[in-house]
Amino acid sequence: MKRRQLLRLTLGGAILPVLAVHSARAAAALPSVEVFKSPYCGCCGAWADHMKAAGFAVKVTLVEDTSAMRRRVGLPDRFASCHTALVAGYAVEGHVPADEVKRLLALRPRAIGLAVPSMPPGSPGMEMGNRHDPYQVFLINQQGRETVFASYPKAQA
Repeated sequence: MKRRQLLRLTLGGAILPVLAVHSARAAAALPSVEVFKSPYCGCCGAWADHMKAAGFAVKVTLVEDTSAMRRRVGLPDRFASCHTALVAGYAVEGHVPADEVKRLLALRPRAIGLAVPSMPPGSPGMEMGNRHDPYQVFLINQQGRETVFASYPKAQA
């Protein structure tokens, strides 16, 4: 074996395990999500599965009334959906895409959290074939006012 080939193999062997460890740590770095949902709602479970698939550890807590959790975190009722989640000090109301939760956690704004009011078809957990109704993800500030954080469906590039 030539010296250059040996060097490449040695460096490659040293770098690949480091990259694998870094990837595992990045996945483990995501905080856990606690979802408060009705025992009778299937779409909430589908959203929890969406979050798990995105790398979050998810704990589901069954409650008869999700509005109590919304009130506890200060989220106005006009942003209500079928489930409320807590992640790293933020509320996540409704069918918010995991990528937007990750972006929220990266930006760390002073806010109550994110909300997708109602249950828009095509949002995570509300898949309905090819139907993708437009919807917005709102950032809810500490005064309970919203700004648009993201719009869906995303524009095609």
